[in-house]
Amino acid sequence: MSPLRLTYLALAIIGTVLPMAYFLPWLAENDWSLAAMIEAWNVSDATTGLVYDLTVAAAALTVWIIAEVRVRRDWSSLIAIPAIFCIGVSCALPLYLFLRSRGQS
Repeated sequence: MSPLRLTYLALAIIGTVLPMAYFLPWLAENDWSLAAMIEAWNVSDATTGLVYDLTVAAAALTVWIIAEVRVRRDWSSLIAIPAIFCIGVSCALPLYLFLRSRGQS
């Protein structure tokens, strides 16, 4: 495996572990309420701005993945789309780049 692919894989793992280290304890503390989490994301203009920033990035990444998968016919790379919405862009982008770079050295 090339150093670039290893870097993508490491970033995907870090992009999973770091957000979940904050999300899971917070959710457990708040009865696993997604409504409470969404409310917490909008407590200030700064956090609301981050929510919109990440929402637009998630939408753009989803469109890009779908467009690339259609051209490349690499259907297994679609696994990055649930990663976008279940974990976050910090996991899904490097995961998709890792999957996309298969077959390259």
